[in-house]
Amino acid sequence: MTRLSFIALFAIGLLASLVASAPNVLAQWPDRHGPSHDGVVADADAEGLPIHWTDTENVAWKAPLHDEGHSSPVIADGKIWLTTATTDGKKQFVIAIDEQTGEILHDRLLFENAEVEKLGGAVGFNNYAAPSCVLGPSVVYVHFGSYGTAKLDAKTAEVIWQRRDLPCRHFRGPGSSPVLYGNKLVLTFDGVDQQYTTALDAETGQTLWRTDRTTDYEDLGDDGKPLRDGDMRKAYCTPAIVPVGDQLQILSVGARAMQSYDLETGDELWTLRHKSYNAGIRPLWIPEEKLAIINTGSRGAQLLAVRLDASTKGDVTDSHVEWVRERGNPRFAKPIQHDGLIFQVTDNGVVSCIELETGDELWKKRISGDYLASPILAGDRLYFFNQSGLGTVVKAQRDPEVIAVNDVPGMATTACPAVSSGAIFVRGKEHLYKIQSP
Repeated sequence: MTRLSFIALFAIGLLASLVASAPNVLAQWPDRHGPSHDGVVADADAEGLPIHWTDTENVAWKAPLHDEGHSSPVIADGKIWLTTATTDGKKQFVIAIDEQTGEILHDRLLFENAEVEKLGGAVGFNNYAAPSCVLGPSVVYVHFGSYGTAKLDAKTAEVIWQRRDLPCRHFRGPGSSPVLYGNKLVLTFDGVDQQYTTALDAETGQTLWRTDRTTDYEDLGDDGKPLRDGDMRKAYCTPAIVPVGDQLQILSVGARAMQSYDLETGDELWTLRHKSYNAGIRPLWIPEEKLAIINTGSRGAQLLAVRLDASTKGDVTDSHVEWVRERGNPRFAKPIQHDGLIFQVTDNGVVSCIELETGDELWKKRISGDYLASPILAGDRLYFFNQSGLGTVVKAQRDPEVIAVNDVPGMATTACPAVSSGAIFVRGKEHLYKIQSP
């Protein structure tokens, strides 16, 4: 080896070691469900996560938040991003927080709305800052449904482009988060007046395609009346983008049916009919099994395993469903797969463990409280955070085992937790918390 080659190799090794040891260089949680969109924490971050915490123990800091929002924190390059809005929806903000110190770096009023559609349903069910941000290289995409979508510079929080011309009557407020894949930003609008998916050019914000749902909403409901209004057309689902054969497909669950679209063209590829509405759970893709785990919605929510391949076309309701779980399924919290098992938590706190291959239930166990937030998986540990401030840690295994129950009322949350650099970030109603061992 020449002296020059040795110096080059030494420099590369030194740089690699510096990058590996530098905080936040590689640690990222760019989407509400993590880097792989499935709630699974990278091994490097999972090992050091704490199991026990109080309002002071293993809490590195808590940063104050104003107004309200359901959006989950996303993290890249040492910054945490989330959104918030006034109760009346007239003002909508994006906030950036320093990952290490909890300092508020940006608090930007992004959109002001002279007229706002009232939120239907129970008080507190939704608000005007429910969709989460998604992060690209040095940029932030912020979405408030029909009220506006914007691309921001992640260093300055300055607007690069914005769109306020994507209409939808949300009825109970927006809920679907944007999905970034390559040069496409995919947005989902499932309202009472129109239901469609659109892809924007992530660089310019221009519309690349729009595809309306082909669902037959005139079908009769259980009461014999047409499904024309309100919840019967409404959904909150963030889609999954998955590779099937040599094609990238957008799996999007709506009311009464789900569709798959070609990411490149927006063409509908296949559809699956169901009887639920208000779908709000992102499909879970298990590539090694070529299975999509689908939750159909709120009323009579089913959990289905749908097998996909390059030949999957048309109506697959009666041809591609491997198994159906009829009862005991959540409305909001996304399931997690680990070691051939599916774990999920219902709205009222029943955790179930399901055999992936068959859909058979192996066990179920009640943990206290009500749940909107999706769990995360770190190694073989599941973390559940509820609306009362309980953080419950459960072993992801074939037998039920609760490791820890942590009660911090300030951590009452409706947002998915995020993980970066060995810390968990939980959005409470008034503060964002950083949970980390000393």
